Amino acid sequence: MSLVIEETQDLAACHALRRTVFIEEQGVPEAEELDDQDGGAIHLLARLDGRPVGSARLILKGETGKIGRVCVLKDQRGTGLGAALMRAALDALRARPGISHATLGSQVHAIAFYEKLGFVAEGPIYDDAGIPHRDMRRAL
Repeated sequence: MSLVIEETQDLAACHALRRTVFIEEQGVPEAEELDDQDGGAIHLLARLDGRPVGSARLILKGETGKIGRVCVLKDQRGTGLGAALMRAALDALRARPGISHATLGSQVHAIAFYEKLGFVAEGPIYDDAGIPHRDMRRAL
């Protein structure tokens, strides 16, 4: 099996993955999932043997790279794909001059996953689209 994770302009594939995971599985309202930030973002797409199986979005602001919209299809969860996608996201941020740290808003159930990747939770738990989240941060 061949896994490739790379920056992409294929927003249709990223949107299809996000629709499956966030809108259909998690019940996030479409109006909240599809926002106005995709145009200026960097998108990563994971393909397994050519099939899109995961994606993430990076938004650069000052010295911060915000990693968001991280999703992996249900049949690929627990395979290490999510960690590989996050490592690719961190590498993509490190490749941008002036970006010194990464942030993300983690669903509370996923905090331990991100902690294993060096992120530290900070601030209170908050509601995002009806799902409890907490902000996390790490140096690059």
